[in-house]
Amino acid sequence: MTKVAILGCGGRMGRNLLQAALEHEKVELVGGYVRESSSLNGVDAGELCGLGLKGCPVTSELNQLDAADVFIDFTSIESTKAHVKWCNDNNKAIVIGTTGFNEDEVNELQQLGKDIPVVLAPNTSVGVNLLFKLLEITSKAIGNETDIEIFEAHHRFKKDAPSGTAMKMGQVIADTLNRDLNKVAVYGREGITEERAKDTIGFATVRAGDIIGEHTAFFADLGERLEITHKATSRMTFALGAMRAAVWLKNAPKGFFDMQDVLGLK
Repeated sequence: MTKVAILGCGGRMGRNLLQAALEHEKVELVGGYVRESSSLNGVDAGELCGLGLKGCPVTSELNQLDAADVFIDFTSIESTKAHVKWCNDNNKAIVIGTTGFNEDEVNELQQLGKDIPVVLAPNTSVGVNLLFKLLEITSKAIGNETDIEIFEAHHRFKKDAPSGTAMKMGQVIADTLNRDLNKVAVYGREGITEERAKDTIGFATVRAGDIIGEHTAFFADLGERLEITHKATSRMTFALGAMRAAVWLKNAPKGFFDMQDVLGLK
């Protein structure tokens, strides 16, 4: 069994992670972590996610979760940095599902977690990570002959845009086509513009209602287009992927990995 602790367990995603951990046959939940000021400090993790009393504490003291092999973090950029440092200092593996990191922040994470196994994934869904592989295959076959656009939609509460998943989609495509995403990405169009540049990769973002997550890559030519789409209908898909990553990470060497490593897609 892989013993896990959930960081930031009080939010929507955190409660799904608690439930997934409690129901997973290869995972044992040690407990959950919340900020010291949280009213959830001291409650039972099972009751928090609707599964009844399970004897798993919710605490604001990371040291009380020391029995965990792997910590799972879907919080915020600054909180995640602190959590990675604590895990590095205490020799604990960590799965990071937090999104919105820029290149410098990723480099900082790699320094903070240089002595432990880390999975850093903008999206832990198994389906989304299969999507990344399909984008690589499609880009090799028709990427240089088509116009490429990426559409994503999420709930009104999501703060980063485009989503981490959309950015990863663009990065996979750009890397496959030997393009620099920083130079070819277009994040919005307005008014009268020039004709579309051939090598650009466009991004379109929607924030509305309670959309869990939708992503589509368009490969469009004159006369036809190919659309590759993933739609999430429940946050549980991300939680189950995170459990899969945690089980894999328990026996991994130190270093930074992603879900492609977890799923054996590299």
